[in-house]
Amino acid sequence: MDKKVELLAPAGNYEAFMGAINAGADAVYLGGEKFGARAYADNFTTQEICRALHTAHFMGRKIYLTVNTLFKEQEVSVLYDYLLPFYEAGLDGVIVQDLGVFRLLQQWFPELLLHVSTQMTVTGAGGAALLQELGAVRIVPARELSLSEVRTIKEETGTEVECFIHGAMCYCYSGQCLFSSMLGGRSGNRGRCAQPCRLPYQIYADEERVCKEGYPLSLKDMCTLEYIPQLIQAGIDSFKIEGRMKKPEYAAGVTAIYRKYIDLYYRSGAGEYRVEPGDMDKLRGLYIRSEIQTGYYERHNGKEMITLSKPGYVGNDESVLAQIRTDYLHEPDKQPVRLTVEVKAGAPVRVVVSGDGQSQTQMEMAGVEQARVQIEMTGGVAESAKKAPLCADDIRKQMVKTGNTCVKVSACEIHLEGNVFVPVRALNQLRRDAMEAYEREIILQNGLCDRRTVKDRDRNREPVAESKTVDKKTADRFTTFAAGIPAIDCLVTTFDQLRAVCGHDCRRILIESDLFLHDWEQIREQTEGECYLALPPVLRRRDRDYLQRLTRRLDDAGNLIRGFLVRNLEGLSYAASFDRDYAVIPDTSLYCFHKETLKFWKDYGEEYTIPYELNAGEASRLVLSAKELGMRTTLVVYGRIPMMITANCLRKTAGICPPQKEERRRIYLKDRYQTAFPAAVNCEHCYNIIYNSVPYSLHTNIKEAKRVGADVWRYDFTMESFAECQQILAGKFPFAGYTTGHLKRGVE
Repeated sequence: MDKKVELLAPAGNYEAFMGAINAGADAVYLGGEKFGARAYADNFTTQEICRALHTAHFMGRKIYLTVNTLFKEQEVSVLYDYLLPFYEAGLDGVIVQDLGVFRLLQQWFPELLLHVSTQMTVTGAGGAALLQELGAVRIVPARELSLSEVRTIKEETGTEVECFIHGAMCYCYSGQCLFSSMLGGRSGNRGRCAQPCRLPYQIYADEERVCKEGYPLSLKDMCTLEYIPQLIQAGIDSFKIEGRMKKPEYAAGVTAIYRKYIDLYYRSGAGEYRVEPGDMDKLRGLYIRSEIQTGYYERHNGKEMITLSKPGYVGNDESVLAQIRTDYLHEPDKQPVRLTVEVKAGAPVRVVVSGDGQSQTQMEMAGVEQARVQIEMTGGVAESAKKAPLCADDIRKQMVKTGNTCVKVSACEIHLEGNVFVPVRALNQLRRDAMEAYEREIILQNGLCDRRTVKDRDRNREPVAESKTVDKKTADRFTTFAAGIPAIDCLVTTFDQLRAVCGHDCRRILIESDLFLHDWEQIREQTEGECYLALPPVLRRRDRDYLQRLTRRLDDAGNLIRGFLVRNLEGLSYAASFDRDYAVIPDTSLYCFHKETLKFWKDYGEEYTIPYELNAGEASRLVLSAKELGMRTTLVVYGRIPMMITANCLRKTAGICPPQKEERRRIYLKDRYQTAFPAAVNCEHCYNIIYNSVPYSLHTNIKEAKRVGADVWRYDFTMESFAECQQILAGKFPFAGYTTGHLKRGVE
């Protein structure tokens, strides 16, 4: 077995980085002062990241930077300058969510490896292959995938796959959660999740409470220590520990235990693999929510995955924490070197730095034979001493100082001929140059680099221009653009909704693909004009048969279906697989916050849908950018905002899955204020969609909606009756409550 799995540890601050490195992490992922999905972690300064990069590379380890949030327009312009010091210092990879940022990083930093964040919600080989073709070298797939699905991605694409093996679990598919955003303006897509999923809720079926009050959205923490052999055999390239928000003791302690058992597997194989009960107890005592489970690798969902009783962290074993602090939370041990210094009057001072041959644990882990590394360097010419000549101890005193380097001098041999004088400043500079050269050689032998040592052809690439603030004159242009009446599109989920929409002046009908397959004959008789298919919000390997059936039905449909509304990268991959030229519209869940992302989507179609998290001003600027690119825009003006899309199932948690035959009861959650959040339980694809408690509607904000300037207004119908659809389209809003979402406030 040539290549071993990488153990990837989290670090929320520099102390956690040191702990993870000392505990045996092969790589560390961390966030800087901007653009990370853990905005409330301590995070690192620029100087700390550059220092960490040098230390890690000297020890043969890697560092990946998280840039895994959605960017606002004004933030894109500062990204280049933010990343440049890390790129030059040899950053090993960057973890990205934003498709526009992904595109820019390829242009700016072609040698920088791009990793796709789990926030991109990659759920299959199709989406992974698409991103690989675009330049991704590693995929972090959705945590909801089974081990078999992960293996399929690896086998069918060959791309590197990084999977979580330990830590907290989100209830929602990562990147598809708007719960915190809509309830409090703190967006998980911007690294500011308030974790409303950890609050108490009740599950109802119509008026019957089917699950007592508890925490049905709070998953137990993942622990896969006992499954390490199976995970390695599945071909996973990197084992990722969750926890940048947690304390350094967690990062070091968890890393040390997983290091022990990964090494055990490679040393003894699966047949001899056993986990000591004491190590499991240690893991349970390191910031774990009540109980642990193995995630989705061996199951699709289930009540046993939920921590219904208490979602808070249990107490920690202080004796374990104290031992971790002693063992790991310190600067990594310096590596010993031997110095030979030759000083002769009239000749340049010569110094040789070499590994001292002592076998160091950290060097063994890095795979570097330090004893074979040797560098030679010369300095200024030694002069004949006129008064007080240097003695060997004088020279040794200066040469053994190593300051903030990664080495310490274990032996220093001085060869001194004659009465000589060398300025102390010259000796110090020679020592610094020699140590730096030695460390650089170690880093190069580790297969890593410091890009400051090479000429970078892309260093002077011009960054994008910062977007200008919208002034009154520009604001007036928004109104001018909106002077025409926007076209009306309608998305339908039921046949009754389709009938209601067909009686209205609607330009396009977007039909949920489940409805299209189920009621094909009636749909063909009912509809005229332009229709699109809305693909499911989640597509996984088990949906391959579904997509084949859909393809056959599309062949029967002739020209009825003109294109697809895609909600995920698997859907985009499917839509792109046709020889026929179907149009593609990315939905709100394929987030587009700025012009660079529009440029990404321009390669796939001429339209996009404004996401829910932009306010009117931000949406207006995006519409202007789209017009410059020759693209059309859609603004959703009515619908139920999908707050969560989940692999876990409220019915299953409540013990009423599968539903009884012909059961039509509505499932919904009630929070501690008795607010009800309806849920759509999709058994065809086995996911839930938890919707906002009230509809999203701009019927009282028409003027503001017009200011956005979108070409199309879309009505999304999910659970509305025939009569309610007709009323909404006629401008007679039938419900007491509603929300205008982020039209005015936006997100942080």
